[in-house]
Amino acid sequence: MSHNTFGHLFRFTTWGESHGLALGCVVDGCPPGLEISESEIQSFLDKRKPGQSKYTTQRREADAVRVLSGVMPQEDGSWLSTGTPISMMIENTDQRSKDYTDIAKRYRPGHADFTYDAKYGIRDYRGGGRSSARETAARVAAGAIARKVIDGVTIRAALVQIGNLKIDRSRWDWSEIDNNPFFCPDPVMAEQWATYLDGIRKSGSSVGAVIEVVAEGVPAGWGAPVYAKLDQDICSGLMSINAVKGVEIGNGFEAAAITGEENADQIRMAADGPQFLSNNAGGVLGGISSGQPVVARFAVKPTSSILTPRQSITSDGEEVDVMTKGRHDPCVGIRAVPIGEAMMACVLADHYLRHRGQTGDSK
Repeated sequence: MSHNTFGHLFRFTTWGESHGLALGCVVDGCPPGLEISESEIQSFLDKRKPGQSKYTTQRREADAVRVLSGVMPQEDGSWLSTGTPISMMIENTDQRSKDYTDIAKRYRPGHADFTYDAKYGIRDYRGGGRSSARETAARVAAGAIARKVIDGVTIRAALVQIGNLKIDRSRWDWSEIDNNPFFCPDPVMAEQWATYLDGIRKSGSSVGAVIEVVAEGVPAGWGAPVYAKLDQDICSGLMSINAVKGVEIGNGFEAAAITGEENADQIRMAADGPQFLSNNAGGVLGGISSGQPVVARFAVKPTSSILTPRQSITSDGEEVDVMTKGRHDPCVGIRAVPIGEAMMACVLADHYLRHRGQTGDSK
């Protein structure tokens, strides 16, 4: 299987399967001399790991990371990156492969079962193998390293919609995202989501979501105007996350419904330099960062594993009804929040190094 690597100068390769012994990643291109710690990486993995609330899969994984290479211990007990590949491993400890025995030959509607089999002629039916969202734990570990590369850039994400229930942006409060199990910045909507998802969960169904990722502190100049647009690579990174079916930058698709006067971000001169009067462009103009917050949103489809029987076929061509048992997220978008942050961090780290390599500018 090819295409397990993302990025150019800052790049990572993930490995492992959902029901294998372990999974992990190798980060290449991390500059030397950065302070790295397992505890800091673990703090990001803890945001993504399963089993933290009744609204996510009840698979119990500690997602404990081990850094195997690329760091040098210091006298004070800290680690510094050496500039060589940083390899990280996360063991799988709570696989229940027997939950998938009934679908060994059955293609689950909405999953990659059919396409995976069509391409490779073999598939790991135990949770999907490489197509499982379990792979994203390794991305979060890579994202933790990426954040060290772009020190000074703050990356945060929030869930802004579940089903047809959207947050009220007038109540947006970043401090609220740690006060509820949904990473929701609107405390009122968080309560409504709890009631709504209780019904979805108890019925054995699922629902989709929208996540917004914001990167602040990105200076003007990162990116390129043709085949290495910053927003292009952000979209690629976010679209590569499991179950993502749409990505937009700034006001995105809303731009198609307004006029040029409404859409253009006007500029005035302030004491500390140019000041934009709005941010419809999401911090990127012509593929290059403008110095404003970089804003992206991505839509995650409903989890395809549900208890309601769906029509499908087997690998032998037999028509069947498929009901997926096991431990699944009623809204996979919840745990996609830290994954979106990680992919944004990796893209920005890559573009920072590319910018520095082309212009010599370390900002």
